Amino acid sequence: MSNQSTLDLPSLYSYLVEHSVREPELLRRLREETAKDEFSRMQIAPEQGQFMQLMVQLLNATQIIEVGTYTGYSSLCMAMVLPENGHIICCDTSEQWTTIAKRYWKAAGVSEKITLELAPASETLNTLLNSNKAGNFDLVFIDADKENYDHYYEQCLRLLRRGGLLLIDNVLWSGKVADEQYNDTDTQAIRALNNKIKHDKRVDICMLPMADGITMARKK
Repeated sequence: MSNQSTLDLPSLYSYLVEHSVREPELLRRLREETAKDEFSRMQIAPEQGQFMQLMVQLLNATQIIEVGTYTGYSSLCMAMVLPENGHIICCDTSEQWTTIAKRYWKAAGVSEKITLELAPASETLNTLLNSNKAGNFDLVFIDADKENYDHYYEQCLRLLRRGGLLLIDNVLWSGKVADEQYNDTDTQAIRALNNKIKHDKRVDICMLPMADGITMARKK
């Protein structure tokens, strides 16, 4: 027996998806429509959306923040399993992409659970903090401009309640974080945040090799 993984993950990943993902028809349609966009790489994977749904349910979450909405796949996943009193604040700057999101939120009957804030995310998060919302949220998902990841992390950590969960997407960044030949601004930003979270005593952490990598940080 080995204390290191011996699995050939690339060859098994399709098996994992085939034998675990239950993607509703509406989510599949949204994913396929988004795939036609030149920036479709920004959309999360179905298995990641299902994982996020499970986190919402395990936390009994009712108050969620999403930083970076794109066409709405992740927010739709979470909204579909929120209770009637649940609510998501979505932060994005693109009216074009979020128009698609709003169409699918309406089709799923979850529009009333979602508030879209079309403004720089840092401004929306500051507004929440200045409105005495610190410690009010159960779950935060960050999937936006990488250069500002650390800033979002600090703001969202303040907005989370104790025991709340922060999910951060793209922490493996297509493998670039582990390849020294890549030193662009986004890669360096993700590396820096990964290193910071590793030593951040304010949170319990786990980094998962799901899709493009996702970090779970539970606020102590």
